[in-house]
Amino acid sequence: MSGIVILGAAVGPDGPSPSLVRRTEHAAALYHRGMGTLVIPCGGLGLHPPTEAEAMKSLLEMSGVPEAAIHCDDASRNTLENLLNAKGIMAQTRVTRAFIVTDKLHAPRAALTAWAIGLSAETNTPSLEGMPIKTRLRRFRHEALSFPFYLLRAPWWRWRYRKR
Repeated sequence: MSGIVILGAAVGPDGPSPSLVRRTEHAAALYHRGMGTLVIPCGGLGLHPPTEAEAMKSLLEMSGVPEAAIHCDDASRNTLENLLNAKGIMAQTRVTRAFIVTDKLHAPRAALTAWAIGLSAETNTPSLEGMPIKTRLRRFRHEALSFPFYLLRAPWWRWRYRKR
């Protein structure tokens, strides 16, 4: 069985960020195409309520995903915690494989993290159409700085979390 894991994105004072909406809509489409039996929105509380997971849950329900198919992780704060918590939910629900939904620029780091913790997964990303160039450049810079850190930590995480 497969699950769909949505990695968190910001919730602002006016509600979910465009990235969070784009990821959630893509995950809902995957669910409706039968690519997963459950959806795991991940993300804790940022600067503005609700949690990223709760915001995604609302969007998923508005997209017709049944509440019973949604299993929130509302405690995670970063990619590693998103995937570790999702892995735990998957183990409880006997889901063995995941489609990780995130933005294209974040997908390599998410895939590396999934490999490092022993999560059988592949990334599935929505289009970046409509994302302003300035935002893309900022995200690219963030990923360019974050990926080496994750790459250096991956062997440690592989040893520590693979069996978990």
